[in-house]
Amino acid sequence: MDIKRSGSRPSAKAPPEYFTGAVRQDPILEAPEPARMKSVLVTFEPGARTNWHTHPLGQTLVVTSGLGLAQVWGGKIEEIRPGDVVWIPPGEKHWHGASASTAMSHIAIHEALNGAHVEWLEPVTDAQYQGR
Repeated sequence: MDIKRSGSRPSAKAPPEYFTGAVRQDPILEAPEPARMKSVLVTFEPGARTNWHTHPLGQTLVVTSGLGLAQVWGGKIEEIRPGDVVWIPPGEKHWHGASASTAMSHIAIHEALNGAHVEWLEPVTDAQYQGR
């Protein structure tokens, strides 16, 4: 058993090459091999969002606060709210983030395949974010 005590791991700013706007990441779990699970609490300030990306084994988002947006490539933008659980299948191109006026936090859960949790793609343009 390995207990990570509350406050023992610092928050980090999300890498700007993969996110637009102010985003904070707080680690929850990165299980050692042979386990593959990783979990992070991600907080997006209003207007902040991920780049387009995929996950080799899919991703689950559990919205914990605020008002968020999520979209799969070619789909409509969906509002996501506290208590919503979002499943993104393996390889599905998508993005997620806060609404334009309200911050949003979610727990992101995904598994690695051959050591990779995510494939980052191009930024979500302002026009895409605004649904135009």
